[in-house]
Amino acid sequence: MSSVRRCSRTACGRPAVATLTYVYADSTAVLGPLATYAEPHCYDLCAEHAERLTAPRGWDVVRLAGDSGPLRRSSDDLEALANAVREAARPQERTPRQGPSPEGESGRRGHLRVLRSPES
Repeated sequence: MSSVRRCSRTACGRPAVATLTYVYADSTAVLGPLATYAEPHCYDLCAEHAERLTAPRGWDVVRLAGDSGPLRRSSDDLEALANAVREAARPQERTPRQGPSPEGESGRRGHLRVLRSPES
């Protein structure tokens, strides 16, 4: 089995370089760089077919500029992802309340509130 994705056009065996997606609600065809993985409702196209692409009458074609080469992950990408996960997991600092609220609350933890009894 070949790891290179091929053009979706019938009888074309060239390697795919772009992915075509139709947005039916907006009558738009979006042609962008080759997607990271093959999706069932998208079409992979070779350079020739991507360049010659036309859309049905009344539809718009949006061509997204791609990188000059294949997408490569760098250590910076992985480090940024790790930092984002650490930041999301960090507990939030809470500021202490300045005295009870007018409704008689003495504290709050999440969705629970501690209410003073009417006698005190």
